[in-house]
Amino acid sequence: MNAAPAPTPTTTTARSRGPKRWALAALAVAVLLVACASAVAWLNRWGEAPLPEGDGPPSAPPAARSVARGEYLARAGNCMACHTEAGGAPFAGGRGIETPFGTVYSTNLTPDPDTGLGRWSAGAFWRALHHGRSRDGRLLYPAFPYPSYTHVTREDADAIYDYLRSLPPVRQPARPHALEFPYGTQTALAVWRAMFFRPGGLAPEADRPAEWNRGRYLVQGLGHCAACHAPRNALGATRDAAGLRGGLIPVQNWYAPALDTVHEAGVADWPVEEVVALLRDGVAPRGTVTGPMAEVVFRSTQYLDDADLRAIAAYLRALPGAEPQGRRPTPPEPPKAAMEQGAALYARHCAQCHGDDGRGRPGAFPPLAGNRAVLLDTPVNVVRTILQGGYPPVTAGHPRPYGMPPFTQVISDDEVAAVATYVRNAWGNRAPGVATMDVYRARERRGR
Repeated sequence: MNAAPAPTPTTTTARSRGPKRWALAALAVAVLLVACASAVAWLNRWGEAPLPEGDGPPSAPPAARSVARGEYLARAGNCMACHTEAGGAPFAGGRGIETPFGTVYSTNLTPDPDTGLGRWSAGAFWRALHHGRSRDGRLLYPAFPYPSYTHVTREDADAIYDYLRSLPPVRQPARPHALEFPYGTQTALAVWRAMFFRPGGLAPEADRPAEWNRGRYLVQGLGHCAACHAPRNALGATRDAAGLRGGLIPVQNWYAPALDTVHEAGVADWPVEEVVALLRDGVAPRGTVTGPMAEVVFRSTQYLDDADLRAIAAYLRALPGAEPQGRRPTPPEPPKAAMEQGAALYARHCAQCHGDDGRGRPGAFPPLAGNRAVLLDTPVNVVRTILQGGYPPVTAGHPRPYGMPPFTQVISDDEVAAVATYVRNAWGNRAPGVATMDVYRARERRGR
Protein backbone atom coordinates (compact mmCIF):
# COMPACT_ATOMS: atom_id res chain seq x y z
CA MET A 1 0.00 0.00 0.00
CA ASN A 2 1.34 3.39 -0.94
CA ALA A 3 1.53 5.99 1.83
CA ALA A 4 -0.43 9.22 1.39
CA PRO A 5 1.80 12.09 0.36
CA ALA A 6 2.76 14.48 3.15
CA PRO A 7 1.18 17.94 2.91
CA THR A 8 3.37 20.46 1.31
CA PRO A 9 4.64 23.36 3.43
CA THR A 10 2.54 25.74 1.32
CA THR A 11 -0.73 23.89 2.11
CA THR A 12 0.06 23.70 5.82
CA THR A 13 0.83 27.40 6.01
CA ALA A 14 -2.37 28.37 4.21
CA ARG A 15 -4.49 26.23 6.55
CA SER A 16 -2.87 27.64 9.66
CA ARG A 17 -3.33 31.22 8.56
CA GLY A 18 -7.11 30.88 8.23
CA PRO A 19 -7.91 30.47 11.97
CA LYS A 20 -5.41 33.19 12.82
CA ARG A 21 -7.09 35.64 10.47
CA TRP A 22 -10.52 34.88 11.92
CA ALA A 23 -9.17 35.30 15.44
CA LEU A 24 -7.59 38.62 14.58
CA ALA A 25 -10.81 39.79 12.87
CA ALA A 26 -12.89 38.75 15.89
CA LEU A 27 -10.49 40.54 18.20
CA ALA A 28 -10.66 43.69 16.08
CA VAL A 29 -14.47 43.61 16.13
CA ALA A 30 -14.47 43.11 19.90
CA VAL A 31 -12.08 46.02 20.39
CA LEU A 32 -14.23 48.19 18.12
CA LEU A 33 -17.41 47.30 20.02
CA VAL A 34 -15.77 48.05 23.36
CA ALA A 35 -14.50 51.37 22.02
CA CYS A 36 -17.94 52.29 20.67
CA ALA A 37 -19.63 51.32 23.95
CA SER A 38 -17.08 53.38 25.89
CA ALA A 39 -17.61 56.36 23.59
CA VAL A 40 -21.39 56.12 23.97
CA ALA A 41 -21.09 55.93 27.77
CA TRP A 42 -18.67 58.86 27.85
CA LEU A 43 -20.80 61.03 25.56
CA ASN A 44 -23.86 60.34 27.71
CA ARG A 45 -21.98 61.77 30.71
CA TRP A 46 -20.61 64.77 28.80
CA GLY A 47 -20.26 67.68 31.23
CA GLU A 48 -22.50 66.02 33.82
CA ALA A 49 -21.60 65.92 37.50
CA PRO A 50 -23.23 63.28 39.74
CA LEU A 51 -25.85 64.41 42.22
CA PRO A 52 -24.52 64.88 45.77
CA GLU A 53 -24.98 62.01 48.20
CA GLY A 54 -28.34 62.32 50.01
CA ASP A 55 -29.51 65.01 47.59
CA GLY A 56 -33.15 65.86 48.31
CA PRO A 57 -35.75 68.62 48.33
CA PRO A 58 -35.30 71.65 50.58
CA SER A 59 -37.31 71.73 53.80
CA ALA A 60 -38.25 75.41 53.55
CA PRO A 61 -41.15 76.44 51.30
CA PRO A 62 -40.22 78.28 48.12
CA ALA A 63 -40.12 82.07 48.12
CA ALA A 64 -43.21 83.74 46.68
CA ARG A 65 -41.15 85.76 44.21
CA SER A 66 -39.46 82.63 42.86
CA VAL A 67 -42.82 80.85 42.57
CA ALA A 68 -44.29 83.72 40.56
CA ARG A 69 -41.25 83.80 38.30
CA GLY A 70 -41.40 80.04 37.85
CA GLU A 71 -45.08 80.14 36.91
CA TYR A 72 -44.29 82.69 34.20
CA LEU A 73 -41.41 80.59 32.88
CA ALA A 74 -43.50 77.40 32.93
CA ARG A 75 -45.99 79.27 30.74
CA ALA A 76 -43.19 80.31 28.41
CA GLY A 77 -42.14 76.67 28.14
CA ASN A 78 -45.77 75.52 27.67
CA CYS A 79 -45.12 72.76 30.23
CA MET A 80 -48.76 72.16 31.10
CA ALA A 81 -49.70 71.27 27.51
CA CYS A 82 -47.85 67.96 27.64
CA HIS A 83 -47.93 67.30 31.38
CA THR A 84 -51.71 67.50 31.74
CA GLU A 85 -54.00 64.71 30.59
CA ALA A 86 -57.35 65.69 29.07
CA GLY A 87 -59.70 66.14 32.03
CA GLY A 88 -56.88 65.51 34.50
CA ALA A 89 -55.25 67.60 37.20
CA PRO A 90 -52.82 70.25 35.95
CA PHE A 91 -49.21 69.03 35.71
CA ALA A 92 -50.11 65.53 36.95
CA GLY A 93 -48.94 63.92 33.70
CA GLY A 94 -50.43 60.92 31.95
CA ARG A 95 -50.88 62.50 28.53
CA GLY A 96 -49.81 60.25 25.67
CA ILE A 97 -47.33 61.90 23.32
CA GLU A 98 -47.48 59.97 20.07
CA THR A 99 -44.24 59.66 18.12
CA PRO A 100 -43.31 57.72 14.98
CA PHE A 101 -41.68 55.19 17.34
CA GLY A 102 -44.58 54.65 19.74
CA THR A 103 -46.24 56.55 22.58
CA VAL A 104 -44.42 58.33 25.41
CA TYR A 105 -46.51 59.24 28.47
CA SER A 106 -45.75 62.47 30.29
CA THR A 107 -44.78 62.34 33.95
CA ASN A 108 -46.26 63.83 37.10
CA LEU A 109 -44.72 67.23 37.90
CA THR A 110 -46.70 67.89 41.07
CA PRO A 111 -44.83 67.51 44.41
CA ASP A 112 -46.35 64.14 45.31
CA PRO A 113 -43.53 62.25 47.09
CA ASP A 114 -44.25 58.85 45.54
CA THR A 115 -45.43 59.58 41.99
CA GLY A 116 -44.27 63.15 41.33
CA LEU A 117 -41.39 65.48 42.12
CA GLY A 118 -41.81 65.37 45.90
CA ARG A 119 -38.42 63.70 46.47
CA TRP A 120 -36.60 65.62 43.75
CA SER A 121 -34.02 68.27 44.53
CA ALA A 122 -33.43 71.43 42.53
CA GLY A 123 -30.24 69.82 41.26
CA ALA A 124 -32.06 66.74 40.00
CA PHE A 125 -34.64 68.92 38.24
CA TRP A 126 -31.86 70.98 36.64
CA ARG A 127 -30.16 67.78 35.50
CA ALA A 128 -33.39 66.61 33.81
CA LEU A 129 -33.64 69.86 31.83
CA HIS A 130 -29.95 70.29 31.10
CA HIS A 131 -28.83 66.68 30.63
CA GLY A 132 -32.05 64.76 29.94
CA ARG A 133 -31.54 62.40 32.89
CA SER A 134 -34.10 61.47 35.54
CA ARG A 135 -33.51 61.57 39.29
CA ASP A 136 -32.88 57.81 39.36
CA GLY A 137 -30.31 58.06 36.56
CA ARG A 138 -32.49 56.87 33.69
CA LEU A 139 -32.09 58.61 30.34
CA LEU A 140 -35.18 60.58 29.32
CA TYR A 141 -36.83 60.39 25.93
CA PRO A 142 -36.52 63.51 23.75
CA ALA A 143 -40.29 63.78 23.48
CA PHE A 144 -39.45 65.82 26.57
CA PRO A 145 -37.60 68.53 24.62
CA TYR A 146 -34.37 68.63 26.63
CA PRO A 147 -32.36 69.20 23.41
CA SER A 148 -33.89 72.69 23.68
CA TYR A 149 -34.27 72.91 27.47
CA THR A 150 -30.54 72.29 27.86
CA HIS A 151 -30.21 76.01 27.07
CA VAL A 152 -32.33 77.01 30.09
CA THR A 153 -30.26 78.73 32.78
CA ARG A 154 -29.87 77.23 36.24
CA GLU A 155 -31.59 80.29 37.73
CA ASP A 156 -34.67 79.79 35.55
CA ALA A 157 -34.69 76.04 36.18
CA ASP A 158 -34.68 76.67 39.94
CA ALA A 159 -37.61 79.09 39.62
CA ILE A 160 -39.66 76.56 37.63
CA TYR A 161 -38.79 73.94 40.24
CA ASP A 162 -40.01 76.25 43.02
CA TYR A 163 -43.27 76.84 41.17
CA LEU A 164 -43.89 73.13 40.63
CA ARG A 165 -43.29 72.27 44.29
CA SER A 166 -45.78 74.96 45.28
CA LEU A 167 -48.58 73.10 43.46
CA PRO A 168 -51.03 70.80 45.24
CA PRO A 169 -49.60 67.25 45.18
CA VAL A 170 -51.53 64.79 43.03
CA ARG A 171 -50.99 61.05 43.32
CA GLN A 172 -50.83 59.71 39.77
CA PRO A 173 -48.33 56.96 38.95
CA ALA A 174 -46.46 57.15 35.68
CA ARG A 175 -47.83 55.14 32.81
CA PRO A 176 -45.31 52.87 31.06
CA HIS A 177 -44.27 54.04 27.62
CA ALA A 178 -45.49 52.03 24.63
CA LEU A 179 -42.48 52.19 22.31
CA GLU A 180 -41.57 49.76 19.58
CA PHE A 181 -38.44 47.65 19.98
CA PRO A 182 -35.63 48.68 20.22
CA TYR A 183 -36.66 52.30 20.78
CA GLY A 184 -37.92 51.56 24.27
CA THR A 185 -34.51 50.42 25.53
CA GLN A 186 -32.02 52.56 27.40
CA THR A 187 -29.29 51.22 25.12
CA ALA A 188 -30.96 52.54 21.99
CA LEU A 189 -31.61 55.86 23.71
CA ALA A 190 -27.98 56.10 24.81
CA VAL A 191 -26.80 55.56 21.23
CA TRP A 192 -29.28 58.19 19.96
CA ARG A 193 -28.06 60.71 22.52
CA ALA A 194 -24.42 59.99 21.71
CA MET A 195 -25.16 60.73 18.07
CA PHE A 196 -27.46 63.73 18.37
CA PHE A 197 -27.41 65.39 21.81
CA ARG A 198 -24.87 67.60 23.53
CA PRO A 199 -25.77 69.58 26.66
CA GLY A 200 -24.97 73.26 26.68
CA GLY A 201 -26.17 76.79 27.20
CA LEU A 202 -26.50 79.86 25.02
CA ALA A 203 -23.80 82.39 25.72
CA PRO A 204 -24.93 85.92 24.78
CA GLU A 205 -23.49 87.16 21.51
CA ALA A 206 -21.62 90.36 22.33
CA ASP A 207 -22.24 91.97 18.94
CA ARG A 208 -26.02 91.58 19.30
CA PRO A 209 -28.37 93.74 21.37
CA ALA A 210 -29.69 92.42 24.67
CA GLU A 211 -33.21 92.21 23.23
CA TRP A 212 -32.05 89.91 20.43
CA ASN A 213 -30.17 87.68 22.89
CA ARG A 214 -33.26 87.42 25.09
CA GLY A 215 -35.37 86.49 22.09
CA ARG A 216 -32.85 83.85 21.04
CA TYR A 217 -32.95 82.36 24.54
CA LEU A 218 -36.75 82.18 24.53
CA VAL A 219 -37.01 80.76 21.00
CA GLN A 220 -34.20 78.21 21.19
CA GLY A 221 -34.54 77.39 24.89
CA LEU A 222 -37.78 77.61 26.85
CA GLY A 223 -39.98 78.06 23.79
CA HIS A 224 -38.39 74.98 22.11
CA CYS A 225 -39.61 76.24 18.73
CA ALA A 226 -37.26 73.85 16.94
CA ALA A 227 -39.37 70.93 18.19
CA CYS A 228 -41.81 71.80 15.41
CA HIS A 229 -40.11 74.34 13.14
CA ALA A 230 -36.90 72.40 12.43
CA PRO A 231 -36.67 69.41 10.07
CA ARG A 232 -35.96 65.98 11.54
CA ASN A 233 -33.94 63.04 10.34
CA ALA A 234 -35.11 59.43 10.12
CA LEU A 235 -34.33 58.86 13.82
CA GLY A 236 -36.33 61.88 14.98
CA ALA A 237 -33.42 64.22 15.74
CA THR A 238 -33.81 67.85 14.71
CA ARG A 239 -31.50 69.11 11.98
CA ASP A 240 -30.30 72.72 12.06
CA ALA A 241 -32.35 73.59 15.14
CA ALA A 242 -31.17 77.21 15.07
CA GLY A 243 -32.23 77.68 11.45
CA LEU A 244 -35.94 76.97 12.02
CA ARG A 245 -36.30 75.99 8.39
CA GLY A 246 -39.62 74.23 8.78
CA GLY A 247 -40.58 70.59 9.04
CA LEU A 248 -43.39 68.09 9.22
CA ILE A 249 -44.64 67.62 12.80
CA PRO A 250 -44.55 63.85 13.41
CA VAL A 251 -47.87 62.07 13.95
CA GLN A 252 -49.91 65.29 14.01
CA ASN A 253 -48.95 65.58 10.35
CA TRP A 254 -49.00 69.35 10.12
CA TYR A 255 -46.24 71.27 8.43
CA ALA A 256 -44.58 73.86 10.69
CA PRO A 257 -43.52 76.49 8.14
CA ALA A 258 -40.00 77.85 7.93
CA LEU A 259 -39.43 80.94 10.05
CA ASP A 260 -36.45 82.12 8.05
CA THR A 261 -38.08 82.51 4.63
CA VAL A 262 -40.59 85.22 3.78
CA HIS A 263 -42.67 83.03 1.49
CA GLU A 264 -43.44 80.63 4.37
CA ALA A 265 -43.64 82.15 7.86
CA GLY A 266 -40.69 84.52 8.02
CA VAL A 267 -41.44 87.92 9.54
CA ALA A 268 -38.34 89.84 8.46
CA ASP A 269 -40.58 92.28 6.57
CA TRP A 270 -43.24 92.58 9.31
CA PRO A 271 -43.44 95.49 11.75
CA VAL A 272 -42.56 94.46 15.30
CA GLU A 273 -46.08 95.33 16.48
CA GLU A 274 -47.64 92.82 14.09
CA VAL A 275 -45.34 90.00 15.21
CA VAL A 276 -46.20 90.81 18.82
CA ALA A 277 -49.92 90.84 18.00
CA LEU A 278 -49.74 87.44 16.33
CA LEU A 279 -47.98 85.86 19.32
CA ARG A 280 -50.18 87.60 21.89
CA ASP A 281 -53.61 87.58 20.24
CA GLY A 282 -53.36 84.86 17.60
CA VAL A 283 -54.40 87.31 14.88
CA ALA A 284 -52.57 90.10 13.08
CA PRO A 285 -53.15 92.09 9.90
CA ARG A 286 -50.98 89.66 7.90
CA GLY A 287 -51.78 86.34 9.51
CA THR A 288 -53.85 84.15 11.83
CA VAL A 289 -52.64 81.12 13.78
CA THR A 290 -54.54 77.84 13.61
CA GLY A 291 -53.62 74.19 13.96
CA PRO A 292 -50.93 73.25 16.53
CA MET A 293 -49.70 76.85 16.78
CA ALA A 294 -53.10 77.93 18.07
CA GLU A 295 -52.52 75.79 21.18
CA VAL A 296 -49.10 77.39 21.68
CA VAL A 297 -50.61 80.88 21.64
CA PHE A 298 -53.56 79.79 23.80
CA ARG A 299 -51.47 78.14 26.52
CA SER A 300 -48.20 80.01 26.30
CA THR A 301 -47.30 83.09 24.30
CA GLN A 302 -50.41 85.14 25.09
CA TYR A 303 -49.20 85.25 28.71
CA LEU A 304 -45.73 86.61 27.94
CA ASP A 305 -45.02 90.21 28.85
CA ASP A 306 -44.50 92.86 26.20
CA ALA A 307 -40.73 92.92 26.63
CA ASP A 308 -40.39 89.20 25.97
CA LEU A 309 -42.79 89.30 23.02
CA ARG A 310 -40.74 92.10 21.49
CA ALA A 311 -37.56 90.15 22.14
CA ILE A 312 -38.95 87.13 20.30
CA ALA A 313 -40.04 89.42 17.47
CA ALA A 314 -36.56 90.96 17.28
CA TYR A 315 -34.95 87.53 17.04
CA LEU A 316 -37.40 86.18 14.45
CA ARG A 317 -37.15 89.30 12.30
CA ALA A 318 -33.35 88.94 12.24
CA LEU A 319 -33.27 85.29 11.16
CA PRO A 320 -31.03 84.79 8.13
CA GLY A 321 -32.08 83.30 4.84
CA ALA A 322 -35.00 85.51 3.84
CA GLU A 323 -35.90 84.61 0.28
CA PRO A 324 -37.95 86.89 -1.96
CA GLN A 325 -41.07 85.15 -3.20
CA GLY A 326 -40.23 86.08 -6.80
CA ARG A 327 -37.33 83.61 -6.75
CA ARG A 328 -39.61 80.61 -6.36
CA PRO A 329 -40.18 78.54 -9.50
CA THR A 330 -43.63 78.88 -11.04
CA PRO A 331 -45.57 75.59 -10.79
CA PRO A 332 -47.50 74.24 -13.78
CA GLU A 333 -51.13 75.18 -14.24
CA PRO A 334 -53.53 72.72 -12.59
CA PRO A 335 -55.94 70.64 -14.70
CA LYS A 336 -58.94 72.60 -15.94
CA ALA A 337 -61.40 69.95 -14.70
CA ALA A 338 -60.01 70.17 -11.15
CA MET A 339 -60.31 73.97 -11.16
CA GLU A 340 -63.91 73.84 -12.40
CA GLN A 341 -64.91 71.25 -9.81
CA GLY A 342 -63.07 73.19 -7.09
CA ALA A 343 -64.74 76.47 -8.08
CA ALA A 344 -68.19 74.90 -7.75
CA LEU A 345 -67.35 73.42 -4.35
CA TYR A 346 -65.87 76.72 -3.17
CA ALA A 347 -69.01 78.63 -4.18
CA ARG A 348 -71.16 76.13 -2.29
CA HIS A 349 -69.16 75.73 0.92
CA CYS A 350 -66.59 78.53 1.28
CA ALA A 351 -67.56 81.77 -0.47
CA GLN A 352 -70.05 82.81 2.21
CA CYS A 353 -67.18 83.42 4.64
CA HIS A 354 -64.08 83.86 2.49
CA GLY A 355 -65.81 85.81 -0.28
CA ASP A 356 -66.16 85.22 -4.00
CA ASP A 357 -62.87 87.05 -4.45
CA GLY A 358 -61.05 85.14 -1.70
CA ARG A 359 -60.44 88.27 0.36
CA GLY A 360 -62.27 87.08 3.47
CA ARG A 361 -63.66 89.44 6.09
CA PRO A 362 -61.22 91.53 8.15
CA GLY A 363 -61.37 90.59 11.83
CA ALA A 364 -63.42 87.48 11.12
CA PHE A 365 -62.37 85.23 8.25
CA PRO A 366 -58.82 85.31 6.85
CA PRO A 367 -58.22 86.00 3.17
CA LEU A 368 -57.20 83.14 0.92
CA ALA A 369 -55.93 85.31 -1.90
CA GLY A 370 -52.19 85.82 -1.40
CA ASN A 371 -52.24 83.86 1.86
CA ARG A 372 -48.80 82.33 2.54
CA ALA A 373 -50.30 79.41 4.43
CA VAL A 374 -52.40 78.55 1.37
CA LEU A 375 -49.41 78.84 -0.97
CA LEU A 376 -46.94 76.58 0.85
CA ASP A 377 -45.20 74.10 -1.41
CA THR A 378 -46.71 71.26 0.61
CA PRO A 379 -50.54 71.28 0.68
CA VAL A 380 -50.79 69.34 3.95
CA ASN A 381 -51.94 72.31 6.08
CA VAL A 382 -54.62 73.37 3.59
CA VAL A 383 -55.92 69.82 3.37
CA ARG A 384 -55.94 69.30 7.14
CA THR A 385 -57.73 72.62 7.65
CA ILE A 386 -60.44 71.60 5.18
CA LEU A 387 -60.78 68.22 6.89
CA GLN A 388 -60.53 69.33 10.53
CA GLY A 389 -61.54 72.97 10.45
CA GLY A 390 -59.58 75.98 11.56
CA TYR A 391 -59.89 77.64 14.95
CA PRO A 392 -57.78 80.58 16.13
CA PRO A 393 -57.06 80.62 19.87
CA VAL A 394 -59.19 82.41 22.43
CA THR A 395 -57.06 85.21 23.85
CA ALA A 396 -57.55 88.35 25.89
CA GLY A 397 -56.96 90.41 22.76
CA HIS A 398 -59.26 88.27 20.61
CA PRO A 399 -61.80 86.70 22.98
CA ARG A 400 -64.38 85.57 20.41
CA PRO A 401 -62.59 84.30 17.32
CA TYR A 402 -64.53 83.01 14.38
CA GLY A 403 -63.80 79.43 13.34
CA MET A 404 -64.09 77.19 10.32
CA PRO A 405 -66.07 73.95 10.71
CA PRO A 406 -64.59 70.62 9.61
CA PHE A 407 -65.64 69.21 6.24
CA THR A 408 -64.29 65.69 6.67
CA GLN A 409 -67.83 64.26 6.70
CA VAL A 410 -69.22 66.67 4.12
CA ILE A 411 -67.08 66.25 1.01
CA SER A 412 -65.10 63.33 -0.40
CA ASP A 413 -61.32 63.13 -0.64
CA ASP A 414 -61.53 63.79 -4.39
CA GLU A 415 -63.53 66.94 -3.65
CA VAL A 416 -61.10 68.03 -0.94
CA ALA A 417 -58.29 67.76 -3.51
CA ALA A 418 -60.29 69.79 -6.04
CA VAL A 419 -61.23 72.66 -3.73
CA ALA A 420 -57.70 72.78 -2.31
CA THR A 421 -56.32 72.99 -5.84
CA TYR A 422 -58.76 75.79 -6.60
CA VAL A 423 -57.96 78.02 -3.61
CA ARG A 424 -54.22 77.53 -4.28
CA ASN A 425 -54.63 78.73 -7.88
CA ALA A 426 -57.48 81.26 -7.91
CA TRP A 427 -57.35 85.09 -7.53
CA GLY A 428 -53.74 85.27 -8.66
CA ASN A 429 -52.55 82.46 -6.38
CA ARG A 430 -50.18 79.92 -7.89
CA ALA A 431 -49.11 76.75 -6.09
CA PRO A 432 -48.84 73.07 -7.01
CA GLY A 433 -52.18 71.33 -7.43
CA VAL A 434 -53.47 68.80 -4.92
CA ALA A 435 -54.10 65.16 -5.82
CA THR A 436 -56.36 62.71 -4.03
CA MET A 437 -53.21 60.90 -2.87
CA ASP A 438 -52.12 64.12 -1.12
CA VAL A 439 -55.37 64.01 0.85
CA TYR A 440 -54.75 60.38 1.82
CA ARG A 441 -51.27 61.28 3.04
CA ALA A 442 -52.56 64.26 5.00
CA ARG A 443 -54.98 61.98 6.81
CA GLU A 444 -52.18 59.70 8.03
CA ARG A 445 -51.52 59.77 11.75
CA ARG A 446 -47.90 58.65 11.89
CA GLY A 447 -46.47 61.22 9.53
CA ARG A 448 -44.04 58.75 7.98
